[in-house]
Amino acid sequence: MIPLRNGAHLMLNKPGPTRTISVAILLCLLLLVPAGCSAQGNRDVASSADKSGEANATRAYEHVRKLVALGPHPSGSDAIKKAQSYLENELKGYGLQVSEDTFNGETPRGSVPMKNIIAELRGEKPEIVLITGHYDTKLQAGFVGANDGGSSAAAVLETARVLAKSEPEYTIWFVLFDGEEAIVDWSAMDGRDNTYGSRHLVSKLKTEGTLNRVKALVLYDMIGDKDLDIKREGESTPWMIDAIWRTARSLNYQKYFLDSEQDISDDHLPFRDAGVPVADLIDFNYGPEHSYWHTNLDTLDHVSGESIKIVCDVVIKALPDIFKHLDNPVAAPAKTIPH
Repeated sequence: MIPLRNGAHLMLNKPGPTRTISVAILLCLLLLVPAGCSAQGNRDVASSADKSGEANATRAYEHVRKLVALGPHPSGSDAIKKAQSYLENELKGYGLQVSEDTFNGETPRGSVPMKNIIAELRGEKPEIVLITGHYDTKLQAGFVGANDGGSSAAAVLETARVLAKSEPEYTIWFVLFDGEEAIVDWSAMDGRDNTYGSRHLVSKLKTEGTLNRVKALVLYDMIGDKDLDIKREGESTPWMIDAIWRTARSLNYQKYFLDSEQDISDDHLPFRDAGVPVADLIDFNYGPEHSYWHTNLDTLDHVSGESIKIVCDVVIKALPDIFKHLDNPVAAPAKTIPH
């Protein structure tokens, strides 16, 4: 658009053979230049966001909005196929290599088709750091999962977009898990009616003999709450949590990353149990007295793109610290909780 505008300026100052031609040219320019200005403005904003090294709150919110617009999309539903197409197209649009990890989850209601989505950003090393979240919604009439499913998927997409053109030390897999939500109840099947996607991926990597390449995992879950307050997750690896909390403090985000602790059963546990260092970032205080969680109040109006951006930015900025620890684990500081 800039060459067009410069050219237009030159044409306006170039004498024409007749007044009629000059007027015609001027009329054309009056139609073209505003459109060119608008397009150029949009392009500048997008370019600036891509190069900033930070997530974009508007983009994050828009991802959630589009997923919510699909309606409920539990595992195996027609709607989740649309969610899968959207997520894959976004990741491919960032220039990442995208693969599908399809499987059948054996649930209390029989076999359900499921799909993990994996996008690879190759690093200097073949060893892998996973940045993950789930995108399925709870099997419940009217439940759209704006925060529980939508925010985690949006966070994975925004982190992938920001890092896509970088050259990280470690290879990064951006993984969107299917089947995190229970089909009947979290405790059904002796506590196995949940985390189907993460459990499947661990099993698959073990079978392939490649699990030893996975050196760390970050999990996003329910991080879109407008009133963001994330506690240290007690089942996570202390040094991973410490690295992320230090980064949050350095960015003056300590009011969102609290020093109190809680234990959560989530998609990080299958990897932790397989010996992979993990960090689960979850705001398990959603709505007054946690009243929005797993209810039809988990809607778009209770989600903030700014909250998603904050968490993404902290993870992005914490990655060098995580990589440094992986390079030299002996040098890692012990778990610290500042007072």
